[in-house]
Amino acid sequence: MESMVLVLGVSAGAGGARAVLTHSDQPHLPPIDHCEIPRRAGGGVEEPVFEAIRQMRRSADRRGELVTGAAVTCRCPLHADSIRASAGDKPLTLVDEPLAQLRYLRFTGQLPDSGSVILYDLGASGLTITHADCRTNAVLSSKRSTVLSGDGYDALLRWQLARGGVLTDNRTSRRHREALSSARVITAMDDTSGGRAVITRSDLAELCSAGIHHSASFVRQLIVESGIRPQGLVLLGGCTRNPSVRAELAELIDLPVIYDPEPEYVSARGAVLLAAQRRTGDVRMARLRAGATLPGAMTPATVGRRKVIAAVAVTVALGATIAGLLAMERNSARTPEGGIAPTQIEVGTPPLSSN
Repeated sequence: MESMVLVLGVSAGAGGARAVLTHSDQPHLPPIDHCEIPRRAGGGVEEPVFEAIRQMRRSADRRGELVTGAAVTCRCPLHADSIRASAGDKPLTLVDEPLAQLRYLRFTGQLPDSGSVILYDLGASGLTITHADCRTNAVLSSKRSTVLSGDGYDALLRWQLARGGVLTDNRTSRRHREALSSARVITAMDDTSGGRAVITRSDLAELCSAGIHHSASFVRQLIVESGIRPQGLVLLGGCTRNPSVRAELAELIDLPVIYDPEPEYVSARGAVLLAAQRRTGDVRMARLRAGATLPGAMTPATVGRRKVIAAVAVTVALGATIAGLLAMERNSARTPEGGIAPTQIEVGTPPLSSN
């Protein structure tokens, strides 16, 4: 890989896009520039991606430098198709998001040399869990749930504050949640009524506890289905910055935890490495074919029917609560002129076992 080449890495998601502008041999260092572009209500996933690219290219121009490559990570083929269609003839590399995450973790020495890992990616719009082989970069299995998400946590926090007489908007509640990643106590204020409410990190952990327990059962089910014991649990996404979330996951899931100090930028930093290697086209992950086995395979464990039913009951109750809160907010809020209201939240549940 050529050193000192200015490249751009972008991660695309349902909530928007993050971009880092840096040299190809320095993705782990503070970037030359970076940005976060939220997705507007009713807008396509490609809009924040290309706005982030424009901003970073302007930043490079101001420095008198040329961006020699750009890569965008995509969580699903639908996102990739939208971005590819909007790119036209612009040179752009599209990368499967888990592959970029593995690439950066390997670059920083955090990825095991053999075996597999669980990529636990908790972002604004949902939780994506991918069981990936470290040696071949193949996907062994994957699941996604919108029951657990940063948006859901924000809705629960707004509900908690409203009970104390403090009304906040989406952006403010998100800022409060993010502040609790570094502070143990914050004070929320209602500018209209003058009301105040004290929120602690423990309060937020209690609100999130049911969702974290649900996600732990999700991880265990994924391991059972693949029949392979992973070497570690990689915590990704901005929500995992919260120490309470990490501590509870470590307690519930008996796996070594792998955590990068900036978990929300792991995808974009991995895209930087891949942009320097390939200037255009798609970089896809292989999926383990049905019936194939890898070294370290274990005899699939059985999951008691009572535990499965209990996990699904928690999932349905939590999903209904969050969906209800978000639906009430949408119904009470005005749709911006010329805009489109957000779509109804999806509630994902793990399939029932036959046991």
